[in-house]
Amino acid sequence: MTELMQEELEEQILAWAKEYAQKNGWNLNPDEKQLRTVIKGLARNTLRFGEQYCPCRLRSGDTEEDRKIICPCIYHRDEVEGDGHCHCNLFFKTNRE
Repeated sequence: MTELMQEELEEQILAWAKEYAQKNGWNLNPDEKQLRTVIKGLARNTLRFGEQYCPCRLRSGDTEEDRKIICPCIYHRDEVEGDGHCHCNLFFKTNRE
């Protein structure tokens, strides 16, 4: 894996995440350092395992079970709604007051 491939993939994932957040009426993590850490983890998992696994969740090794934690994972909507952000701190609920 080259560093250039990793960086290009990070930019693609960031663009996807921005679009996905906007489509759902959310924001991305406003902390640039945390946001970049999550994006970097998603890119690393994509290159290493072939899927965009959430970097904050442990893979079991069972392909069917691990499908649940491919970003956007099956838990993210409930987490954003209930906690204000997903477990990975990628997607944040928009504060509309």
